[in-house]
Amino acid sequence: MKAIQADLLNFLRKSPQFVIPLYQRNYSWTAAQCHQLWDDLMRAGRDENVKAHFIGAIVYVEGHGNVVQQEPLVVIDGQQRLTTCTLFVAALAKHFESKGISELLGAFSAKKLRKYLFNEDEEGERYFKLILSETDKQTLLAILDNRPCPSEASTRITENYALFQALILQHHGELEAICEGLAKIVIVDVSLDRTQDNPQLIFESMNSTGLELSQADLIRNYILMGLEPKLQTELYKSHWRPMEKAFGQAAYLVHFDAFMRHYLTTKTGEIPNVRDVYVTFKRFSAAFKGGIRDLVADIHAYATYYCAMALNAEKNAALKHAFHDLRELKVDVAYPFLLDVYHDYANQRLDKAEVLKIVRLIESYVFRRAICAIPTNSMNKTFAGLSRTLKKDRYLESVQAQFLLLPSYRRFPRDDEFERELKIRDIYNFRSRSYWLRRLENEGRKERVMVEDYTIEHILPQNQVLSAEWQADVGEDSKRVQNTWLHTLGNLTLTAYNSEYSDQPFAYKRDQVKDKADNLIGFAYSPLKLNQGLGQVSAWNEAAITARADRLAHEAVRVWQAPQLASGVLDAYLPAAAKTGQPYSIKDHLHLASGAMRELFNALRQSILALDSCVVEEYLKLYVAYKAETNFVDIVPQAKRLRLSLNMRFDEIDDPKGMCVDVTELGKWGNGDVMVSLSSFEELPYVMGLIRQSFDCQMGTLQTA
Repeated sequence: MKAIQADLLNFLRKSPQFVIPLYQRNYSWTAAQCHQLWDDLMRAGRDENVKAHFIGAIVYVEGHGNVVQQEPLVVIDGQQRLTTCTLFVAALAKHFESKGISELLGAFSAKKLRKYLFNEDEEGERYFKLILSETDKQTLLAILDNRPCPSEASTRITENYALFQALILQHHGELEAICEGLAKIVIVDVSLDRTQDNPQLIFESMNSTGLELSQADLIRNYILMGLEPKLQTELYKSHWRPMEKAFGQAAYLVHFDAFMRHYLTTKTGEIPNVRDVYVTFKRFSAAFKGGIRDLVADIHAYATYYCAMALNAEKNAALKHAFHDLRELKVDVAYPFLLDVYHDYANQRLDKAEVLKIVRLIESYVFRRAICAIPTNSMNKTFAGLSRTLKKDRYLESVQAQFLLLPSYRRFPRDDEFERELKIRDIYNFRSRSYWLRRLENEGRKERVMVEDYTIEHILPQNQVLSAEWQADVGEDSKRVQNTWLHTLGNLTLTAYNSEYSDQPFAYKRDQVKDKADNLIGFAYSPLKLNQGLGQVSAWNEAAITARADRLAHEAVRVWQAPQLASGVLDAYLPAAAKTGQPYSIKDHLHLASGAMRELFNALRQSILALDSCVVEEYLKLYVAYKAETNFVDIVPQAKRLRLSLNMRFDEIDDPKGMCVDVTELGKWGNGDVMVSLSSFEELPYVMGLIRQSFDCQMGTLQTA
C-alpha cells in the first residue's frame, strides 16, 4: 500500500481511468452532502489564507499496465467523493461553454476542464475518466457526452448534477472563487498492490467509520469482491442487478437492508440485530450448503418474494390486496414467515387460495391483538419460528392449528374477546383507522370503495358544547354518553360530505342535508355499507350507538376471522402431555419457611410477576420457576441468599457491576448460562434489571434493537 497527498485535479489528470467495480454500492450522496462540499469549496476559494481543503481518501487497486497502455484503476473506497467531484467539474465545464468564457486564472477553461473528465486520445469507454457501476454508468456518460439521459436514469446523478449547475449559475459573479476552491481540493491517493494487499479487509476497515455502507452493500461486496471477474460479472448481471431493478432505486436504499434481515431470520430462525446483519450473513454463508451460485440465486428468489409482498409487485389481484392490507398494518415482523410461505407457494407445496387464507389469518391475528391491546413485543419471535412448527403435508391446517395453540400472551384473540373490545375501544385514534374502515366497507364488494376519497364522520359530534337538539336527542346524560362513545365503532362512519353534515342534528344528517346541486345526501341516501340502517334510526342516543356497534362488531368477526378447526383435528397438534408428578409449593423449600430469605423472596416474586400478566410461577422440587414462553428466571433458595439462573447467553447480559457468573459449562439447577446471587434488599433493583433482560430476550424485545 502507498499513500500520498495529492491535488484532486492533478490526480484526475494523470490517472488513466477509474472503474467502480460492480460489487460497489450505487452512487448515494444526497443534496445535503453536495451542499456541504460546495460550502467548503467556496470557503476555500474566497479565503486566500486557506491553502487546501481535504475531502478524504481515494483507495484503488493498481492495474497491471504496460509501456503501451495503462490499465484502469479499480476503486475500493472513495467513489462517492470521486463521482461528486466529476459531476461538479462537468457542471463547471458546461457553464464555461454556455457562457462563452474563454479562460480564468490561466488554468480554467472548458477545454482544460475536459482534461479532468476525458482521455482525449482514447475511444469508446476508455475515453471517459470515470466508469461507474451498472445502475449509474449510462447516466453519467450521457451527462458527460451531452446526450439525453436513459429512461431509467440514476436520480442521484441527475439531481446532483442539476444542483451544481444551479449553484454555479447562481454564483456566476464568483467564478474565480469557484475555480480557486476547486484547485485547493486535496485527497489522499492510496494505491493498493493486488499481489500484496487484501482489498476486502481494507474495504471493511475503510468503511467502518464515516458515512456507513448499508448492511446490504457490505453483503454484496462480500459476495462478489473476491470472485474471478467472469463469475463476478455473471452473478451480478443474472442475479444482483435484477434484484436492484426489481426494488427500484429509491426502494433499494430503503428496503434492501430490511429484506436481508428477514431473509436471514427465515433461514436461521434467529432474528439478527439490525446492525449485525452483515456479520450474521458471513456466518450463514460459511455454513450454506451449496456453492456461491446457489447462494446468490437463493437470495434472488427470496428477494422476488419480498418485492411481491412488501413492494406491491404481486401479480395476482387477491393476493395483491391482501399484501396491501398487511402493509397498512405495518406487519413487518411477519415477513420471515411469509417468505417461507411464498417460497413453498413458488415450489407448489400449497396453492394460491391457501396462501391467501394464511395472509388473511396473519392480518386477523395482528389486528385482533391490536384491538385487544395485547403487547406486540413477542410477535417477532412468534413469526420467526412459526414455519419450523408446521406439518407441511397439511400446510393450511397446520398454520391454523399453530395459531390456535399459541399461549396466553401470544394468543389469537377469540371472537367474543375481539367483539367485546372492538365495541368499546377508541378506534378513531387507532393508528390505521383508514385501514379498518376500508376493510369493513369493502368486504364482499367486487367494486371497491376508495376510502381515501372519504373522511371519518362522528355521528354524535366531537363538539364538547352540544346543541339543544343534540342534548334532547341523546338525553339528560348526554355528556357521559359523548365521553364514553364518541370515538368508538358505533359512532363512526364514512362520508364525502363532512362539511355539509358539520354538527347538525341527527335528523338533519339522516335525511335533510343537501349538496350544492340540491341533491339529498344524508345517511338515508348513502350508498356505503357502513351507513346502512341509519336511515331507519329515529334518534341517535346511547341505545342506537350500542346497537350499531353490536351489528358492526359482529360483521368484523366475519371480516377478521379466527382459525377454525374441529377439536379432533386440533388434538393431533397438541404437544405431548407433561408428566404429572408431585405438586410442590413454597412449603417444600425450607429456606423460605420464614425469616429474611422469605421476606426477600416475597419482594422478588412480586417484582417478577409484575413484569407482565403472562408471567407464570411454578414451584418445583429444587427451585421456583418463572416463565413466559419458557423459564426466564429460576430461583434456588439457599440459607443466606437466593441463587438465580437467568435463561440467556452470558455474552448477552449487560452487567456493569459484574454480579453475574458464567455457568455455561457447569452443572447447576435451573435453566440458562447466567447465575447471579441476591442476598439483600439493596441489591434487588439491580438484580431485577438483570431479570428484565432475560424476560425481554425471551419476549423478543432485545433482538429488535
